Order: sequence, then structure tokens, then C-alpha cells
Amino acid sequence: MAPIAYARFPFLSLLLLCCIGGLLAILFTPAARTRQIKWISAVFSGLSLVLSAGLFIAYDQSAGGLQFVEKVAWVPSLGIHWFNAADGFNLPMLLLTGIVFFTGVLTMWELETRVKEFFALIFLLVAGVFGLFMSLDLFFIFVWYDVSLFPMYLLIAVWGSTRKEYGAMKLTLYLLAGSALILPAILYLAVQAGLDTFDITALMQPGTFTPYQEKFAFLLLYLGFGILAGVWPFHTWSPVGHVAAPTGVSMIHAGVLMKIGAFGILRVGIFLCPTGWQHWAPLMALLATVGIVYGALVGLRQTDLKYVIGYSSVSHMGIVGLGLATVTAEGLNGAVFQMFAHGVMTALFFSAVGYIYDRTHTKAVAELGGLSRSMPRAASFFIVAALTGIGVPCLASFWAELMVFIAAFKVYPFYGTLAVGALVISALFILRVVQQTCYGPVNQRLAHLPDITPLGSIPRVILVSVIVFFGFFPALMVNLIQTATVAFFNGLP
Repeated sequence: MAPIAYARFPFLSLLLLCCIGGLLAILFTPAARTRQIKWISAVFSGLSLVLSAGLFIAYDQSAGGLQFVEKVAWVPSLGIHWFNAADGFNLPMLLLTGIVFFTGVLTMWELETRVKEFFALIFLLVAGVFGLFMSLDLFFIFVWYDVSLFPMYLLIAVWGSTRKEYGAMKLTLYLLAGSALILPAILYLAVQAGLDTFDITALMQPGTFTPYQEKFAFLLLYLGFGILAGVWPFHTWSPVGHVAAPTGVSMIHAGVLMKIGAFGILRVGIFLCPTGWQHWAPLMALLATVGIVYGALVGLRQTDLKYVIGYSSVSHMGIVGLGLATVTAEGLNGAVFQMFAHGVMTALFFSAVGYIYDRTHTKAVAELGGLSRSMPRAASFFIVAALTGIGVPCLASFWAELMVFIAAFKVYPFYGTLAVGALVISALFILRVVQQTCYGPVNQRLAHLPDITPLGSIPRVILVSVIVFFGFFPALMVNLIQTATVAFFNGLP
């Protein structure tokens, strides 16, 4: 078992309090003071980014293990603890959430419709995300999972567009179906262990579960969390939700919320059921590869910018699934890095497309053209996101995909070949969209629309900077993830 370093100060709980404090401050601010509400949102989301970055930097990689640990009995009779900790797996996710949260708030600065309710729901949603990523108690993982989902319905149904009620309802029903699989799996594991605890570190000790119990529980957890991760064929809610959601919600939805599903498979399914993981790995690899190929082929036929990004996300999340399915350290490293890189990339994608849609009132590729001349800043951000999506070297996603494909070729050479081929198709349709929207003749109807202001560029510049920084210095991320991967594999029977 990896070492545990208890915190002298509850930094992780303070990260949660940034969200709860921001939520309360918004709720106690009169709805008419929209500018004050926006500043409150920016300050508290900015604090969460600073704190998550501080935790990322302060983690002692030489010591490894669980750090900044907070553990307090919550309901002792049921074995429920307030148990938060940081390691090489969840620190990248906490940093990702802080980045997307802050940039998402700034991106929605121009919102004028029901501002108070919008930002209050965003803070509630992100509190659930932060809580799930840092928790090591199964009870709280389930609670935070549901907290992060319920605000999505209102955020899409009230502030969305393009069949927003349908998109919100489909998303909610699919994700609740996932929740209905996760809960019995968690209860099953807690009861079968006979330890009267929901503590993951206690439940993951070798010999706690029989091979049959692990195989049964892992399948439930993989399907339950996999729905949110966009695993094929349970992905259909995702592109529809992307298209219907407002810009800031699309950023959080694609950038962070889908990562909860993949992280849940890792933290709960793989940690507690390693035998089940190894048993179902071939099925995971098959579904992941189908998702990669399917997302690329369907994306090739899309004419709506948001659908292009939505199906691209299905394909890229398949890369995460393929990395997890390799049952190797390289695969896990690449999968976690891909979660981070894809989260930042899709946040930038939706931020750029959201601005273009807000000004042009169209997402149809055929109705756009010459944006690099009429909206050079917006087009530049869109192009950087596109280049990241196709895995250009010296951008963050390149290293993540490289590690996953190396692991896949070692374990599943046929699937690895198909996945790389699908990436070529994905690059084709993304570059085609870039050519049609950013270059060619300028659509005269759009020629005089305003570009992103220097102030409005701030959240996009932050996202671009993160992509480039970890593209040039990938070891800062890989070395951190490696500390958790090594500890996990050393603890396997």
C-alpha cells in the first residue's frame, strides 16, 4: 500500500469551499446586480484555479502515495468517512477542473439572461466534480456524482439552444441510467467485503473480493461510469448535449464532466476490482476502438460545428478507454494524460465556437467562411484547438495519444492499427472544417462582425497556454501520473 501523508491543513476541503462559498455569495446577491455576480463568480473560480494549481505543484513526487489526506468519521455506524486525498491520478483532474471552471466563467461574461441562476448552478455542478475527484469514500463518490449531474438539465434546458429540451432530457436520462448501475455495484462491494466501510483504501486490499465478485461488480461499474465517459454504444447523449448546451456549459460538459466517467472507472472499478478489470479488458478495448472509429467516421459527415466537436470527443474519449483497456502502466499514464489534454482542448474548441455562434447565429459549416480575415482572433483559437485535436507534436494531446498507442500496439496490435487509422480520418474532417470555416471566400454577411476583444481573449489564451506548456514539458504531467501508476501496480496481487 502506498504511503499516506495526512494534511496539517484541509487544502482539499478548502478547494470545495471555494465552490460552496461562491455559491452562497451568489445566492445572497440580488439578481439585479449581474455585474457583481459575475465578479463573485470570477473571484471564487479564480481561487479554485490557484488552489488546484498549488496542490499540483506542491505534491511531493519523491514520496508519492496519498497526500493532503483528510479523514474524519461522518457516519461511523455505516463506515462512511469524509475522506479526501490527492495522488498522481486525481491531481491532473483537479487542475483540469480549475482551469475549465475559471475559463468557462470568463467565457460567459456577456451572459445577460438569468445570470444569478446560471452561475449558481455552475458552482453547484463544479462542487460535485471537485468532490468526486478528491474523494476516496464510495458513499461520497456516489453523492458527488449525482450532485455534478442534476444541474446539467436546467443549464441546458433554460440557457441552451437547438432542441435544448430534448438534449437536456436525453442527457439526464442516460446519466441517471448510469447512476442506477453504479449504486448497486457500490453497495454490493461494500456488503461483500464485510468490513463495514466505504473506504476505498481498505476495500482495495488483496483478497477482499473473490474473482467472481470482482468480475460482476466491475462490469456494472464500467457500464455505469462508461455512459458518462461516452463509451460506445452509450454515447448518443453526448453530441446532442454538446450542441444544445450554452458555451460555458459545453466547456464544462466536454472538458470535465465526461472525465468523471473515465475517472470513475479507474478510481472505483480498476482500484477495487483488478481481476475484473483484467477479465473485461478485451471487451473494453473492443468498445473503445469501435468508439474511436465510429466517432471519426460520423464526424466526417457532420455539417454543424458543435456536432463535429461532439463526435470528435467520442473518438478522443475512446482513446482514454483504449489506454485503460491495455492493463499496462503506459496505458494508464496515457489515459490520464489524455483526459487532461482532451479536457483543455475541448474547452478551447467550444469557447471559440461559442463566440462564433453568438456573433454569426449559425453553426453550419457551409454558412461560414473566411473567418481568419473577418474574425482572426476567434479563428486562431479555433485552429489551435483543431491542431491539438489531431495530435500535432508539441501540443499536449500528442504525448497522451502517443503513450496510449504504444501500449495498444503491444497488447492489441489490431485495435491499435484501427485506432491510428481512425485518427487519420479524424484529422481529415477536422482540417476540412478548418479550411471551410477559416479560409476561402469571406461570407459578406459576416464580414463586419466584431472579433474577440483582447479582454475577451483572456480565457482562450489561458487554455492555449496550458496546451502549449504541457506540449513542450510533458514530463511534468507524466512523472506525476507515474507516481500513482507505479504504486498501483506494485500493490496488485
